Amino acid sequence: MFGLGKSRSKLGKYLDRHGITQTELAKKAKVGDMTVSRLCNEDDYRPKISTISKIKRALKTLGHDLPDDYFGL
Repeated sequence: MFGLGKSRSKLGKYLDRHGITQTELAKKAKVGDMTVSRLCNEDDYRPKISTISKIKRALKTLGHDLPDDYFGL
């Protein structure tokens, strides 16, 4: 749906399926666009726990509740 044939992480695929843009998530979570981009495109990226908390909280306000395995924990 989005992207130019790049591989997506589990979180990236989830956002694509639910029509959530990376920009929307970054703004809602108050994290940088590059952080969300790395989370969505790099399977080996391991964010800080505080970043995961912000992302999960933002997704929850959008009506989505993700388990930690979406972040490679």
